[in-house]
Amino acid sequence: MQLAPACLSACASAGGARSIAETRAGPVRRHYVAPSARSPVVIDGHLDDAAWRRVPWTEDFTDIEGSIRPVPRYRTRVKMTWDRDYWYVAAQMIEPDLWATIREHDAVIFRDNDFEIFIDPRGRARRYFEIEMNQLATVWDLFLPKAYRDGGHAENGWDIDGLRIAVALDGTLNDPRDRDRGWTVELAIPWAALADSGQNVVPPQPGDQWRVNFSRVEWQVDTVGGAYRKRTDAAGKPTPANNWVWSPQGVVNMHVPEHWGVVQFGGRWRR
Repeated sequence: MQLAPACLSACASAGGARSIAETRAGPVRRHYVAPSARSPVVIDGHLDDAAWRRVPWTEDFTDIEGSIRPVPRYRTRVKMTWDRDYWYVAAQMIEPDLWATIREHDAVIFRDNDFEIFIDPRGRARRYFEIEMNQLATVWDLFLPKAYRDGGHAENGWDIDGLRIAVALDGTLNDPRDRDRGWTVELAIPWAALADSGQNVVPPQPGDQWRVNFSRVEWQVDTVGGAYRKRTDAAGKPTPANNWVWSPQGVVNMHVPEHWGVVQFGGRWRR
């Protein structure tokens, strides 16, 4: 099967700002203006440093199919800022049952509850990056030179050199004896890792727009023998995961880049 099931369980010149036109087809795409950082960002999983104080949150995540599906059980939201070296992304997730099992880099992280980032700097729905992480801060980073639907295959050999990541847990991991409150993930993504051999303008210029989306894969769990186990159906198969996203896809598939949202780096939002 394709590596897409994380979601199935579910331009101007370099000297000027590049804008992504809205499409008429598909779900309404969300947008976000990421302010530039005014002070250093401390990557520790906690969002209490001065750099984050003036940075707004996105809207709460919705179901991947949008309003036709129930509102997610637990809140998820993101904020972003940037400087000349890094794009900073922070996500806050309410979660009463903290659990994670995968510790191997580039393993299929969405088999745990996870947080995912999808990045299409040129907005052409062809070449894009994906980053997944779980509550152990285990990362799966991959590059799609061509979308799965066009016969593309993920390049797992692509790694984000210099990636900084931290996860903060508000509760106890893998211990069902209590009720947890949630987890926060904080990343500093080096612009150089997103250059795509010079095809992308990095760092972006103020006003540039990238096509971006965020996803949260959430499995239902039960307590068995004092440990968490994925909930199963009558046949013993795990029940499907929920897929909660920032900008709704309209379909149960994250790999439809034209349905992603738009992040603008600084300036006032412009269509």
